[in-house]
Amino acid sequence: MKIICEKEKLIKGINSVIRGVPTRTTLPILEGILIQTNKNEIKLTTYDLELGIEYILEANVEEEGSIVVNSIMFSEIIRKLPNSDIKITVNNQNLLIIECEGSVYKLSTMNPEEFPELPKINIEKSLKTEQKTLKEMIRKTIFAVSQEENRPIFTGCLFEVVDNKINVVGIDGSRMGWVNTNLSKKIDNFKVVIPGKTLNEVNKIITDSYENIMIGVSKNQAVFEMENCKIVTRLLEGEFLNYRQVIPNQYETKIRINKNILQESLERVSLISSSLVEKEKKYPVKISIEIGKITISCKNQTGDAKEEIYVETEGKNLEIGVNPKYFLDALKVIEDEEIFIEFGNSISPCIIKSTEIEGNYIYMILPIRMREE
Repeated sequence: MKIICEKEKLIKGINSVIRGVPTRTTLPILEGILIQTNKNEIKLTTYDLELGIEYILEANVEEEGSIVVNSIMFSEIIRKLPNSDIKITVNNQNLLIIECEGSVYKLSTMNPEEFPELPKINIEKSLKTEQKTLKEMIRKTIFAVSQEENRPIFTGCLFEVVDNKINVVGIDGSRMGWVNTNLSKKIDNFKVVIPGKTLNEVNKIITDSYENIMIGVSKNQAVFEMENCKIVTRLLEGEFLNYRQVIPNQYETKIRINKNILQESLERVSLISSSLVEKEKKYPVKISIEIGKITISCKNQTGDAKEEIYVETEGKNLEIGVNPKYFLDALKVIEDEEIFIEFGNSISPCIIKSTEIEGNYIYMILPIRMREE
């Protein structure tokens, strides 16, 4: 194998595929990047047996071949080389030789025939959307995905196509994030659950652009395809929660509030709620709603905090305890200037939604029982 490639292109490819290298594995071959050549292209591949990534980049291929090299060592060397063309060859001893200006490095390699093939997906349903749109939908729901492995179905996001809209939903048992967007072309209905780990990596690879990305699904696999990158992942098995049934459709108390003012107030009160002095304890924040205002407060052994915000209110007075982090996670991804928050009672979920009739997001947060003071 003998290739010459621009450092910038090679770095972009490595940065994309290295996300498919497992952090822990008993198989050394999976710690490597598979390098393959074809005419004037290099294909880089990584695979942890659940998530696989391929990236194709242009290069001057003088001699074709394939090899597997340790991903960390290879990427660190390439990253630190001068910004110039890089020559990569494999000698008779199967050493990978990297040359750039006055730098020469030799790395041991592994047999490419031992590298597992990425699953070949027989795509049954697919859709295309802009990378920018997908990036936003992931960003606005991924934080609500469960980190608890004892409920694997909730460690991923539901992707559901219904009535030519795509819904993306994340749930962890204490909160839910839901966003949707219209599709430009008629697509058959389907639903799959994609691992949160995969979506995190997809979101790091795709760009904030109007370029298309194709999402294809089969019975137990999904693929994300862009112009020069392909990401293959297994799907999570099981029945996802019927999220529509758990969203309250009535409320007893409702407020209209400036999103930024609420976010800033919660951030300040959270300094008491999650005091560094008492690291092992997390205290709920109390939200008290009266006519025309809300009071956000927290009191514990470290101190106490109280913030008043004048708002539009509707319905009954109410006191409710919440985890401020859950509120802040949702508020940070909302771009609207004002939002509605709907409450049932002190033990019912509260709903954050758009003030627009055609709002495309809902965040649901379960309350925390307050101790009697």
